[in-house]
Amino acid sequence: MADVSAAAKGTVYLVGAGPGDPELLTLKAAALLRSADLVLHDDLVPEAVIAMANGQALVVSVGKRCGVKRVRQSEIHSLMIEAARRQLSVVRLKSGDPLVFGRAAEEMDALRAADVPFQVVPGITAAFAAAAQIGCSLTDRRTASSVELHTGHKAADAGPNVASESVTRVVYMPGRSFRPFAEERLGAGDAPALPCCVISRAAQPDQSMQWSTLGELADVIPGPAPVLLLIGWALADAAARNASGTSGEALRHLEEEPSQAAHEV
Repeated sequence: MADVSAAAKGTVYLVGAGPGDPELLTLKAAALLRSADLVLHDDLVPEAVIAMANGQALVVSVGKRCGVKRVRQSEIHSLMIEAARRQLSVVRLKSGDPLVFGRAAEEMDALRAADVPFQVVPGITAAFAAAAQIGCSLTDRRTASSVELHTGHKAADAGPNVASESVTRVVYMPGRSFRPFAEERLGAGDAPALPCCVISRAAQPDQSMQWSTLGELADVIPGPAPVLLLIGWALADAAARNASGTSGEALRHLEEEPSQAAHEV
């Protein structure tokens, strides 16, 4: 088995604790917990997972229970930043997956603004765990071809029109041509400027990604399978960072070898 990660000094890790079963943690999440100097965890993370933390680590609850916050979000930002600047390794432990309803966007923004290095470690989100428990596939080629995740909460200053534009779509196995999908979404009224990202072999050593807008998506040639298509305004900041220094229309298309097409599901 490959060597697992140890938490680096001066770095913050946004770690997914999964749905609660410690055996559903990733190897990387477990290794970071065992080696971090500071663990800042949400209240929904169970004791069995928290107990995996380094015995010498400072473990602090920064979550809320029944809607009552003990620590403001801005204070969490300050705790992470100050600890990292003191050259401590920090695990910000979140229930489920950090990138699904976990305020990770706000925390990443704060860490970027403070020039603090960070990594995101995915976890199993509650929707997938719940489906597994009831023996129900969230997709079924006979009845269901898409999944949309929603929350009952949004920021108080989010405008009244946010709900109509707040869908992020993740398309698995999108095929070798994005033209039909792009035409369908444009026809449904989606904005041509909607950010899109095509990721080939996500989280693997040979991962590659291509950015476009919905209006340009039809011309994107996907990389080797497996491929995911992400589309939504939530990608806007990441798209802007990627586009800095590049022309808006210039996309680096991967040249796929003929043999790779056979691996597309």
